[in-house]
Amino acid sequence: MRLQGKTALITGAGEGIGGGIARRFAEEGAAVVIAEYSEATGRANAEAIKAAGGRALFVRTDVNDKAQLLAAVEAATREYGGADILVNNAYGGGHIRRLEDKTDEEFDHSLTMSVKASFWAMRACFPHMKAAGWGRIVSICSLNGVNAHVYSADFNAGKEGLRALTRTAAREWAPFGITANVICPGAASAAYLRFKADHPENAAAMDKMNPMGRTGDVDSDIAPVALFLASDDSRYVTGNTLFADGGGHINGVAWTPEPEAIG
Repeated sequence: MRLQGKTALITGAGEGIGGGIARRFAEEGAAVVIAEYSEATGRANAEAIKAAGGRALFVRTDVNDKAQLLAAVEAATREYGGADILVNNAYGGGHIRRLEDKTDEEFDHSLTMSVKASFWAMRACFPHMKAAGWGRIVSICSLNGVNAHVYSADFNAGKEGLRALTRTAAREWAPFGITANVICPGAASAAYLRFKADHPENAAAMDKMNPMGRTGDVDSDIAPVALFLASDDSRYVTGNTLFADGGGHINGVAWTPEPEAIG
């Protein structure tokens, strides 16, 4: 019960990586606030956690809307006293397209969802963490941005912006007992499963290049890493990027899907 007495606010926690993290945190004693856009998946995951004996609150949240995101933080404060742990995970949308074919709207969406939404949430959670002298921020980023994978410039830029934001928080907020770290996962998230369905040969090539020969599981491979970063076990770890990808970052990833627009 490494998170007993803690409250975790997790964006995009209805399914995929965020869903797995929410379940693991609840198993370890945390009260989890599921800030999720999808009513169906968000409510279902919250109910599953409660059925298993955990504590969970679903708050329908579009992280692109500042007011809705702040309302989720307020709900965490009202129900559980404040968010001790923040997981910046939510992301949705985007198209595989060449850089010159990307639109302003696509870039605005990615930067808002990845960077601005996380900034709003971090700033809102900060007073409680500072007062408690303890806080954990875990941001889910991507090897796509680190390696500048093709045809996803908007996604890459958003995730690298989030990584820089998280590292800056680590530097500025360390004196208050707050750590901030990044996970770049290689996992069978909901988004990955959609990619695999559209590009099965590319997905197979990625698995083949992975030293462990597979894509990670959100519950057994990624959630435990987030748990480490959210617990006292990582009290002296901050500003780091952990690649939970089976070693995929060592060999590189065969990310070469066919773009929707060749130009």
